[in-house]
Amino acid sequence: MSGQPARRRLKDLSPAEREQRLVARMQRREHRRLRLRRHGRRAYIRSVYFLPSMATLGNAICGFGAMYVAALPAGVGLDPVTYYFSIHRFTVAAYLIFLAMVFDALDGRLARFARHTTDFGGQLDSLADVISFGAAPAFISLLLFKSQFSTHHELNAAVSRLIWAVGALFMSCAALRLARFNVSNEHGEQHHFSFLGLPSPAAGGTVAAWILMQQELSRSSKNPAAATSQLDLFGHLANLCTLVLPLLVLGTGLLMISQIRYPHLVNRYLRGRRSIGRLLAVLAGILLLLVAHEFVLAVGMLAYVLWGSLSAAHRIWRVRGQITS
Repeated sequence: MSGQPARRRLKDLSPAEREQRLVARMQRREHRRLRLRRHGRRAYIRSVYFLPSMATLGNAICGFGAMYVAALPAGVGLDPVTYYFSIHRFTVAAYLIFLAMVFDALDGRLARFARHTTDFGGQLDSLADVISFGAAPAFISLLLFKSQFSTHHELNAAVSRLIWAVGALFMSCAALRLARFNVSNEHGEQHHFSFLGLPSPAAGGTVAAWILMQQELSRSSKNPAAATSQLDLFGHLANLCTLVLPLLVLGTGLLMISQIRYPHLVNRYLRGRRSIGRLLAVLAGILLLLVAHEFVLAVGMLAYVLWGSLSAAHRIWRVRGQITS
């Protein structure tokens, strides 16, 4: 024989030996469970879910493409597409940020539709948002401001550094806001009816919409068919939009890390059964977008930014009024 003692059955053991064998069996099961869990985690990292991750990477690529297009020299390009992008570089860059917003909304919908909302997807989404809604809007705004006032003597070194600092602050606030979102985020649509602080897509979209409006006013000021008074008006408005742009970047950046609550418009106001009046309001907004989307986007995004701030101020005023009364 093998020389090893025969393994006794459990019922033949004493109570102490029986308890010892049961504890050893439980330890082996726990060790096997942890080993399978580690193996499953490694396998999960090797095989991520395809469609939501592709949409998230599309978001990041749009943000990177927006920075690349905005940095193209004007009127330079060997092929017609690059030449067109270089001529309309800020407009194309702003549209790429809005395309990144579409991908950002799409990846979450795809993940929830497939019932595969994971921590990996959330972390990847935040990294993409830092590029598209943090670095890209700040970089494009910085290039636009310097391109508009590069020939002016009043744009001295101090002002140039101040504009750069505003862009760096916006990007830092976006990173801080997304880090805070990651540690406090809960999966599921029921947890996404409001946001603590201005969402980074809304902040980046507001800056992009403002740039679209400024570019449209600048093009209108160069229209040869318009009267001289109209050209002067459009030109002054375009310069005013450029001057206000750093303040807009600074304000939206600070609102991202604020404690102000912003509603999720789709989940709170557009889901479920709604009144006919709300349906007509949404239809009117879509028609206005088709008529003059550059101005409607700018006004709409700015209204959303101010909505949260004014609502918070109204709540504070009501609380103070109740306390004093």
